[in-house]
Order: sequence, then structure tokens, then C-alpha cells
Amino acid sequence: MSLTNIEEFMPENLAKAIANPLFPALDNALRSGRHVSSEDLDNHAFLLEFEQDLMLFYKRYNAELVRAPEGFFYLRPRSTSLIGRSVLSELDMLVGKVLCFLYLSPERLAHEGIFTNQELFDELLSLADEKKLMKLVTNRASGSDLDREKLFDKVKTSLRRMRRLGMVIMLGDSGKFRISEAVFRFGADVRNSDDIREAQLRLIRDGEAIVHQQLPTQSSLIEQEQANDAASDEETEQEEHA
Repeated sequence: MSLTNIEEFMPENLAKAIANPLFPALDNALRSGRHVSSEDLDNHAFLLEFEQDLMLFYKRYNAELVRAPEGFFYLRPRSTSLIGRSVLSELDMLVGKVLCFLYLSPERLAHEGIFTNQELFDELLSLADEKKLMKLVTNRASGSDLDREKLFDKVKTSLRRMRRLGMVIMLGDSGKFRISEAVFRFGADVRNSDDIREAQLRLIRDGEAIVHQQLPTQSSLIEQEQANDAASDEETEQEEHA
């Protein structure tokens, strides 16, 4: 079908957006829950150019294309949306909140925005209630060194989910990552606070970081992530018993 024929059924700019080679992969990424930050140059520029047209496009699916105050884009499905949603785990939410806290920290500028898995884990232990963290892994408030290792592995699994959602950019296999401004999705509750970093810290320490959070995610992607995470956990257990 020619572009002229398409224009009989949709606005010209929307037809151009859908015909763009970037659209198929970007559309799939947005539906999968990915957040598109300014670091994703081509896709971010594409969304800026066709923002209003794509807002109308996703509205037909009962979903909203959102541009956050920090500039990143994401899809927010409504309860009646045709786009499936998944719920992040309590640990995923807590890791996201801590990542946002790190993004706001002076250390981010000092380290050029780069952190390590260990630094994230240490910050999580220092900010959150360790007893609550252990319960997420062992169902008891206290834990052994082995339990702490299991918690560390669970945190790395949450970090992989953050990568798939566009919250962090992994730097090869070095165990290092850079935090994207999209992590402010976990700072929306404190965005308008006078001291946003202190407000975020209170949420983490008071346990209010653990909330019901839904993100658009295709069911096939959920199943793939669960399979990947299960395989990773199994590999870790095999290494521990080797």
C-alpha cells in the first residue's frame, strides 16, 4: 500500500512515523516496558519529532506515551489497555529507588556516573533495613554469609531487569554500569521535594520504597526474563556447590 493510500486512513505525520525504519523495534521496546532516554540518540530524537502523533497512536491501545520532566519517554498503560503489564518485585522496586538515590549523589559526578555491582549492593545494605532485605531472600530476619551472597545475586538479577527497562547501561562484562535519567521513574514521588535526595532517602529507610509498581511488559518477554533469571540462579548455585 502506498503512502498516499495510507494517508486516507491516518494523519500524514503518523504514517511517516510508522513507515520509519526505527519504528518496529522502538514500538516493541516501548511495549516491553523500556524507557527511552536522551542517551539513546536516534530513538529519542524520533520520539521527540513524532511525540504528538504517537501519543494519539498509543491512545488507541488505551496507553499513554509519557515524556517525563527529565526528558525520557515510556508507555503507561491504563487498566483497560491492550498492552500487557507486569509487576516489579519488592526487591526490584527497592533497587530502583537506590539507583535513583545514587543518581542524585555527588559520587555520580565524581565517578563520571559509573558505579559497580558491589557499590550498589553496599549502598543498598547501608540505606535499607538489612532484616527486611534478608526476609526477601531467606524468609527470616537474620542471615549467614551464604545468605548475603544469595542476596547479592538477587540484586544483580534486579539490576539486569533495570537494564532491560532502560534504567542502567551496562559497561561490558566489567560489573560496572552507568545510571540513566530514566531511573527518575523511581523518584516520581519526591520529584517536587525541596531536597529530593533527602526525600528519596526517607522513602528507602522508612520502607516506603516497596510499592506496587506496574510497567508495560509483553508476556513473552516476562517468560524469557524469568527463564534467564532462573538459569542464572541455577548457575550460581552450581558454582557454590562446586
